[in-house]
Amino acid sequence: MSKKIETNQKHMNQDNRVVIEKRLDASVSFRAIGIELGKDPTTIAKEVKKHRVFQMHNTFNEKLFRCANAKDCHRKHVCTTVPFCNRECKRCNKCHSYCKDYVQYDYHCPLTDKAPFVCNGCDKKRGCRLDKYFYRAVRAQSEYKTILVEARRGINITEEDLATLDATVSPLILNGQSPYMILQNHPEISQCEKTIYNYIDQGALSVSNLDLPKLVKYKPRKAHASEIDDTGIFEGRSYKDFEAFIKEFPDTKITEMDTVIGPEGSHKVLLTLHFCNADFMMAYLLNSKEAIGVENTFDDINRAIGTELFCKTMPLIVTDRGREFKHPEALECGIDNVLRTSIYYCDPMASWQKPHCEKNHEYIRKICPQTTTTFDRLTQNDVNLMMSHINSANRESLGGLTPFKLAKMMLPKKLLKHFGLWEIPSDEVILTPALLKGKIEV
Repeated sequence: MSKKIETNQKHMNQDNRVVIEKRLDASVSFRAIGIELGKDPTTIAKEVKKHRVFQMHNTFNEKLFRCANAKDCHRKHVCTTVPFCNRECKRCNKCHSYCKDYVQYDYHCPLTDKAPFVCNGCDKKRGCRLDKYFYRAVRAQSEYKTILVEARRGINITEEDLATLDATVSPLILNGQSPYMILQNHPEISQCEKTIYNYIDQGALSVSNLDLPKLVKYKPRKAHASEIDDTGIFEGRSYKDFEAFIKEFPDTKITEMDTVIGPEGSHKVLLTLHFCNADFMMAYLLNSKEAIGVENTFDDINRAIGTELFCKTMPLIVTDRGREFKHPEALECGIDNVLRTSIYYCDPMASWQKPHCEKNHEYIRKICPQTTTTFDRLTQNDVNLMMSHINSANRESLGGLTPFKLAKMMLPKKLLKHFGLWEIPSDEVILTPALLKGKIEV
């Protein structure tokens, strides 16, 4: 390890990986990246090689049996099966099977065998017809989390130690003792109470959950049908992580995101984005409550205003654990594979953790009551009309201003133009079902 670099001995996080990707794009050396991140150059090299992504060469107009010796070869009549053929054999799709000197063309680029092992900063990558490797921060972070979770699965104990533990714990459990009592009377057991429960639940010991009367009395909390079941994505994106980030960077702009559904049987839903600094809300009409609709909406905004402006306007988004938000990587990574935002999730059953969004939904429910309203007959123009009226209503919390007036000062003009909303005169604002009469009744 280099003595000139003071390493921090911490795991790579997503911010570190974003720095690595950007520096590789700029052809910065591993040593320079290591100095910037406080890591050894070999650590950076191992990170890049471990998480680089293979990209197959462009096969458009590619010859089926391309020979490695074709450049200097001018042979003819190798196959002798077609008389009077004046074509060079390298241009034929059959002669390769007759030619003893035929060597399959290798699309491997030798430059990827040495530092930096990827094509991020290569100035020839656009026209290159060889196989490529790229380092992408979002993909690397996802692979890292997957490996981290899988490495912690299973039982971290030898067979001999497990047998000794079983001989001590199981008879006492059958005698009605709890794991807590057993640990209090057997200090030689190094496992904690939670670990003992886990071993019993996984069937590692001779006893089962049925032998723990108190445990079987309680049913585990069932996740709501609309909740995300892959809890691994919450690592680094929990509400505690959000609070820690805001404590360190208190001036970060926060956007709260949620969906508004209609009564049972309706299909279309509203995706709402609430910009807390301006108390301004935008709503998008989605055909269903599926993740692809949310991802496409993010990409549409990204194309309209660009990744840089997207990142400045919505650098941090807080949402709930609905399944429509189950692909945070797709939302965080822009259309040009650059990180555009960070997604954080509220705790289960804690809608108060995104209060501005929930409070503003009351305006939507004034116009579209939940029990009698369906969004299936609405168009995006109808939704824009509704949001124009909602954002034109004066708010006491804003000192009598409207969200529209505040948004003109706080949000980029390009974003407001993309939303397609317009300011309604105060005396013409309607916040009742009469605004969308004939379109929202079930």
